[in-house]
Amino acid sequence: MKKLTLTVLAVGFAAALQPLASAQFGSGIVFDPTQSGHAVVQIEHEEQSISNQIHQIEQGQQIFTNTVKIATTALQAYNVAKQQYELTHQMILAPRMLYARFLSPTSDLLLLQQISNTYGNSMGWLNSANTGKGAASAYQQVSVPNTSHMIPGYGTASMAGQLQIAAQGATVDISDSVMTNNLQVLGTIRANQTTRQTDIASLEAATQTQDPSQQTIMAELQRINQALLLQLRTLQDANQINANLALQQIVAQKQQQDAMKSAFRDSAGYESYYNANVTTTSGGAANLLTQAY
Repeated sequence: MKKLTLTVLAVGFAAALQPLASAQFGSGIVFDPTQSGHAVVQIEHEEQSISNQIHQIEQGQQIFTNTVKIATTALQAYNVAKQQYELTHQMILAPRMLYARFLSPTSDLLLLQQISNTYGNSMGWLNSANTGKGAASAYQQVSVPNTSHMIPGYGTASMAGQLQIAAQGATVDISDSVMTNNLQVLGTIRANQTTRQTDIASLEAATQTQDPSQQTIMAELQRINQALLLQLRTLQDANQINANLALQQIVAQKQQQDAMKSAFRDSAGYESYYNANVTTTSGGAANLLTQAY
């Protein structure tokens, strides 16, 4: 390109040295220096335009190279994400393939069945044990009724005697309350077993499904949360049963303590009672026997 430019400038300079009147060649062509100068300028402009185009092409090549690099990086990232997804999907399906053949039906807390109702008072207790409703009245129907009156002679008994009688009566009342509460709690738990089992079955079906929407990480986390909630509810039911058992043990322990305290109290007063009652009677009988013989 530089060689072409020098050649054109040399021709133009040589033509400028010739007289204008004698600027003719043997071929009949007339050389015009002005037009030659314009041609040189146009050639220079074309040269600059070509140079600009070359520069633009180089920039385009650089942009294309960068685009290819970006696309290659994006493709690599996509392949890595695809491999991770396939691994996660395989890990999600793997447990089902491992334990699906070993699944067996679970045993629910079965409802109590009515065998007989000989005296017509056991049906309410049975319904309460299955539903948790009407536990207080149902328990009273199948139990010996309590009396709202104190036993005869309670008011004339000694303070120690009144305390013993009141302790035994309190044990009966507390035991009735604990038994009624146990009946209601167990009946409520048994009544909720159907809904609980439905939730577990739905969770199990969602875990073993082949639906892609259920194989996502979010769906797995939701099932884990649901399983934890079901476990918490089951633990809550177990805690209620354990609390009721603890109350029953407290009542049984109270009854034992009352019996032991009564025995100690009777033993402590035995000597004074014996001296006040038995000794005088036996002493009088001995005197009579002595006088008789």
